[in-house]
Amino acid sequence: MQAITVAVIGCGRIARNAHFPAFAKMEGIRIKYACDLLPEKAEAIRQDFPFVEQTITDYHVALQDPEVQAVFVLTPNAAHYTVTMDALRAGKHVMCEKPITVNYALSKEMADEANRRGLMLNIGVCNRYHRSVELLEQMNREGKLGRVYHVYCSFRSFRSIPGLGGAFTDKAQSGGGVLIDWGVHFLDLILYVLGGARLETLTCDAYSEMAKDMKAYKYTSMWAEDTKDVEHGVNDVDDFITGHIRTNKASISFNGAWAQNVKQNEMFIDFLGDKGGARLDYGKKFTFTDGETLTEETPEYDIPNMYRAEDTDFLSSVQSGVKNRNHIDFVLESARLLDALYRSAAQRRELRGDEI
Repeated sequence: MQAITVAVIGCGRIARNAHFPAFAKMEGIRIKYACDLLPEKAEAIRQDFPFVEQTITDYHVALQDPEVQAVFVLTPNAAHYTVTMDALRAGKHVMCEKPITVNYALSKEMADEANRRGLMLNIGVCNRYHRSVELLEQMNREGKLGRVYHVYCSFRSFRSIPGLGGAFTDKAQSGGGVLIDWGVHFLDLILYVLGGARLETLTCDAYSEMAKDMKAYKYTSMWAEDTKDVEHGVNDVDDFITGHIRTNKASISFNGAWAQNVKQNEMFIDFLGDKGGARLDYGKKFTFTDGETLTEETPEYDIPNMYRAEDTDFLSSVQSGVKNRNHIDFVLESARLLDALYRSAAQRRELRGDEI
């Protein structure tokens, strides 16, 4: 199999911590370009991952290169739309990190552009490739849970607002806070496990309470602390989110907190079925309870690297032309859900049917 020539646009945390380590273990991929607006970030990637052939600061250089077949868009959220659309118009297949972009309307434009041009556009909802999620989806499809009537999820943490005052907490750049950052993973994997659930009604409340005075905000640790700007930055996104969703398959309730004054980290999802139930310890394994025998089991299985799995599958789709589970067509419903939840919170009312 001839290697697929790739350009990586964006050399930040998700590139360094997830995708480049995955590339290092993959076959059939050639990284011709690593691109970042900050040349030192791209050079640091090349130093640590010497299979990178060139570093650039202008991604258009890679898009104009006929050798480049596919592009990984690993930029901040607000740049996803522009960079992806430019890549598609240049005839490149695209793997874009989650969320698709900052709202549903632009996400739909990206999907339409990719399909119109016959190009692959995958989204980095990596949990679909986590072995625990794969097994839960299979169990539900095979009826081992019976009728799943409700799903509850919690993505709550103690005082962990990322990069306060920087891009993470600036809605113009991020599109939102804890819901679009963490909630996208939880709600997307729930929709994936349920399999084609149709949204019927939803309601949501969003709060930004914990860092109204950014200078006075206290924390024990902060993701992306090097990007914080409490002196001059913006914090206009949600740090706590709660809501209830009705679908034609199951109801879903959720609570999410980047920061709360409860010193607990609660990251789990409960799938409640009439034959059995399962609690997924997010990012880890799940425990299944059989409703007939009342026995509890934590299955034994390996958990391969989900980034490597999704990236490998993307390259396979580029070669085969067959859309896989992370193709934008299959992720759009998650984007529509997030957009509707934010609208519900802003309007402080339930949305129904066509309003979603």
